[in-house]
Amino acid sequence: MIEIGVDIGGTFTDVVLLKDQTTLAHVKVPTTPRDLIEAVQDGVREILEKTACRPQDVTRFIHGSTVAINALLERKGATTGILMTAGFEDTLEIGRQKRSRMYDLHLKAETPTFLAPRRRRVGITERIGPEGSVTVPLDEDGVVRAVADLVNGQGVTAIAVCYLFSFRNPSHERRTRELISSAFPVIEVSISSEVDPTFREYERLVVTTLEAYLRGTVGSYVARLAASLRTMGFDAGLQIMQSRGGITSAEMIAERPVSLLLSGLAAGVVGSRFAASAAGFEDIVSLDIGGTSCDIAMIRAGKPLLTNITRVEQLPLRQQMIDINTIGAGGGSIAWLDEVGGLRVGPQSMGSDPGPACYGRGGTEATVTDASLVLGFLNPARFAGGTFTLDSAAAEQAVDSLAERLGLSRAETAAGIHRILNARMADEIRRATVQRGADPRAFSLLALGGAGPVHAGALADELDIARVVIPETPGVLSAFGLLVGNIEHDQGETFAARSDEISAAAFAEVVGRLDARCAAFMRRDGVPPEAVEARVFADMRYVGQSYELTIPVPGENAGSIAAAVAAFHEQHRDLYGHADCAAPAEFVNLRVVHSHALPSPKLVWRSAGGANASEPTGTRPVYFSAAGGYVETPIYDRWLLLEAQVIEGPAIVEQADTTLVIYPSQHASVHRTGAIVVERTRQ
Repeated sequence: MIEIGVDIGGTFTDVVLLKDQTTLAHVKVPTTPRDLIEAVQDGVREILEKTACRPQDVTRFIHGSTVAINALLERKGATTGILMTAGFEDTLEIGRQKRSRMYDLHLKAETPTFLAPRRRRVGITERIGPEGSVTVPLDEDGVVRAVADLVNGQGVTAIAVCYLFSFRNPSHERRTRELISSAFPVIEVSISSEVDPTFREYERLVVTTLEAYLRGTVGSYVARLAASLRTMGFDAGLQIMQSRGGITSAEMIAERPVSLLLSGLAAGVVGSRFAASAAGFEDIVSLDIGGTSCDIAMIRAGKPLLTNITRVEQLPLRQQMIDINTIGAGGGSIAWLDEVGGLRVGPQSMGSDPGPACYGRGGTEATVTDASLVLGFLNPARFAGGTFTLDSAAAEQAVDSLAERLGLSRAETAAGIHRILNARMADEIRRATVQRGADPRAFSLLALGGAGPVHAGALADELDIARVVIPETPGVLSAFGLLVGNIEHDQGETFAARSDEISAAAFAEVVGRLDARCAAFMRRDGVPPEAVEARVFADMRYVGQSYELTIPVPGENAGSIAAAVAAFHEQHRDLYGHADCAAPAEFVNLRVVHSHALPSPKLVWRSAGGANASEPTGTRPVYFSAAGGYVETPIYDRWLLLEAQVIEGPAIVEQADTTLVIYPSQHASVHRTGAIVVERTRQ
C-alpha cells in the first residue's frame, strides 16, 4: 500500500510517501506560483525516484490545495452575477454594518462587493414566507430576461441564486436553476438552499456567491491536476482535504469548491493531532509557521476545535471548518521601517519568488529567514534538505541596510526582527486560547512547518508554556496530515425551536433528511454504509441571544434532546462563566456529519545510531539575547539522536525539513516516537 500526500505552501511544496503504513519518505521543492501543478509534478517525480516506486503502484493520492484561497485573495474568480428577491439586491453591500476600526473616518466598505458589483445584482419577483409558503409566485420570464442581460451585457459566467427563506422552501431556487440551465447551459449556477440552507441571509448570500465565484477556477484546477497525474501514470483517484479536516474525491470538491478554502491549513492541524496523540499529548496548541503565514489552532482532548463561521478577507465564511487563526508571519515576512522609523515585520512576504535575500534569486529586502541565518540558527548548506545553499552574504547585506537606519548592529537588528515576529505570534496564540476560555499555560505547544521549530522555544518562554513538542517530520507535517484524515461529509439545515416546545418527530425528520444527504455523498466516495459513523450536532442559544454554541446530540429521541440542552448549559458556563439552567434553550440549526476512518499509520521511528550518536556533529556561533550575544553552540543531527537522549540548551538540532532551536534555560529529550520534547528549565 503506497500513499502520497502533497501540500502546497507559499514557499515550498511538500510531498510525502507512506509505504505499507510504516515507512515515510518526504521531499520539499520550491512552489511554482505561475502554475502550482508544476511543483506538484516536480515533487512527485522526486519522491518516486527517491523511494524506487512507480506511479501505478500508488493506491491513494491526497492533495491539500491553496487554489481556492489564492483565487479569492488574488480576485481571480469567475465573473459572477446574483439573483435575489426583488428589493433585497443590496444585501451584499449593506452587510451587517459592522466596522473593524470604529473611529476610522476613511474606512472603506468592508463588504465583498467585488464578488458582484451592483450592476450584476438583479432582483427577481418572487417571495417565500418565513414558514415556507409561497406568497408571490416566481416570475419565470423575468428570470430568463435577467440572466440574458447578465450574460450578454455583463459577461457573467457564474450565477448565485439567494432568495428569502429558501432554506424553508427551495422550490423557487431550484426552478430558477432549471430555467438558467435550459437557456444558458454553460453558466455555472449555485443556489443557497443547497450551499447553506440556514437563516441569516447576508451570510448565506456571501457563501453562495463565493461558491459560484470559485467553481470554475477550482473545477479547472482539479481537472488539470487529475489529467496530469493520469499522464504521469497514476491510476489512483485524486482525493482532496476539505476545510473541516475530512477528505473527499476531487469530483466532489469541484461541485463544492468553497469547502476547499482552508484545505492546507486543516491538513496541518490534522497532522498535529496525530503526532501529539502518538506522543501522549491530548491538549495542544498547534503552531504552523511556513514561508508566508503562521497558523494557530487549539486541540482539546485530542479533537481540533471546529467553527461554523470565520472571516477570510473580510468575508463572513459560514462553513464548518477547523477553527484556525492565521496571521501574515513566516520565514518570508519582510522587515521594514514605518513612517516614524519603527521596525515592523510582515504581513507582506517575499514568498518563494524571488524569496528572501539569502535565496539568491533577486530578493533584496530583509526577511525573517535572513535574520535567522544572521543569528546562526540556520545552516546555509542544509536548508530544506539541501535543496539549495543559502547566501549568507546576501542575508547580511539585507539586514545591514536596516541596521544602519536603526543605528543598531547587524545581530541586534536580526534579533529585533525575531522579537517582533514572536510577539505578534504570541498575541495570536493568546487570542486563539484565552478568547475561547482556555489558559495557554495548560497546553503544550506543537510546532510544525519549516520555521515552527525555530520560533517555538522563544514563544514558550513568552507565554509561560512549559512544553514544546516537535514531531519527527515537522516541516512536512501538513502533507502527512493528508494521509491521516478521515473521509467526511457534513450537511446542515435551519431548525428553529425552543427546548420546551420542541417536537421530537420534527427533530427526527430534519435529522433524517440531513442523514440521507450525507449518505449519498459517502456512497459517491465509495464508502459502504456499515463503515460510516454518523453524528448529530445542534447550534443552540438562550432565547434572545444572537449567536450560538454547537452542541453534540447523542441521538434523535426526547432523551437525547434533553441531554443536548444540559450540555448546552454546561458549555455556556465553561465559556462565559455563567448559565441559566432554568431558562429554555433554543435550537437554531441542525447538522449531521458522516465519517469513515481510514487505516491509521503505524510509524516506527528508528535512529541511525552509531558509536558517537549522542555527540554533537559540530558547533557554530549562535546569537541568543538571553546569553548576551553569540554563543558557541553544539549542533546535532536529528537522524543520529537516540531514544531518551537529553540535550541541554542552548543547542541546534538539524534535519532535512526544518531546524530546531533549543534556547538557553531549556532542555530536550527524544521520545520513543521520534518526537523531541522541549521543556523549560524551572528556575
